[in-house]
Amino acid sequence: MRKFILSFCVILSMFSLVACNKENVSSGINVSVGESTKFTKEEINEAVDCVKENFKFPDSTLTDLWYDENKSNSFIEGYLEAGNGSVNGVDAKNAIVLLSNFDVGDSGENTVLNPNSSYTNYKWILIRDGKEKDWKIDDSGY
Repeated sequence: MRKFILSFCVILSMFSLVACNKENVSSGINVSVGESTKFTKEEINEAVDCVKENFKFPDSTLTDLWYDENKSNSFIEGYLEAGNGSVNGVDAKNAIVLLSNFDVGDSGENTVLNPNSSYTNYKWILIRDGKEKDWKIDDSGY
């Protein structure tokens, strides 16, 4: 009985490790987080996770996702002056822009994006209600 329990625990551990490893392999997204004086690495990674969790374009694969503080600050300035930020009252310290690349397949499932194409430097504007609050996507596109 003791050998059975020990064997079962070993097998269970192996499945757990394989499952964890598979998740990392299957994500296949290149993530790059540049230096920041505005956000901690944890805050940026939470924004990255938000985009990864909400990327649901049909027949599309997110390939790259990154944060560049200079570009983000520039995009946020425009967002606050003329985008949703001009009406929703969000503070610049609670807004971040991530950039991405993604590929669209040729299945025809996606009726909005061009089939069999790649989109580069696609923006994701995320906001939050405060430093301790969760990020949410407020806008995306070019």
